[in-house]
Amino acid sequence: MKLDYSLVTRRAFLNTLFGGWLAALAAGSAYALLRFIFPTLGKEPDFVILNKGDFLDIPVNSVKPFAWGGKLGLFFRKDDGATQALKGVCTHMECNITYRPDVKKFYCACHKGWFDENGKNIEGPPPKPLEIFDITIEGDKLIIAKKGVKVELPKA
Repeated sequence: MKLDYSLVTRRAFLNTLFGGWLAALAAGSAYALLRFIFPTLGKEPDFVILNKGDFLDIPVNSVKPFAWGGKLGLFFRKDDGATQALKGVCTHMECNITYRPDVKKFYCACHKGWFDENGKNIEGPPPKPLEIFDITIEGDKLIIAKKGVKVELPKA
């Protein structure tokens, strides 16, 4: 059915449609670019609560990953049986690190940064050591917190 008259011309309708599509494309591209430039915006948690049984039974000289907000956390059991929790991102460009049990060091593959098993930067571009967290056990809960943060669980 053909309309004799319309409030919107075909040209105005297509221009509006194309303009909206272009605005959506520009907004999505700007968002993606900003997330690429500033990937770490957002607050990290002060602590995380994990299941004790999942982490305390790992073998010596190995790590088990956990979520630290939007970043990687690593629960590490040393050769002597001592445990340590640390943030699993490089202090240079925040790339994820991996543990190399054959050399007993943490490695950042992005720019060949090395950390010893205590998290101290020993080679490559990382400017400072890895962040080490406090570990507390309460019942069947494993609490991993930033240094100096006191965590009080509600009594149930």
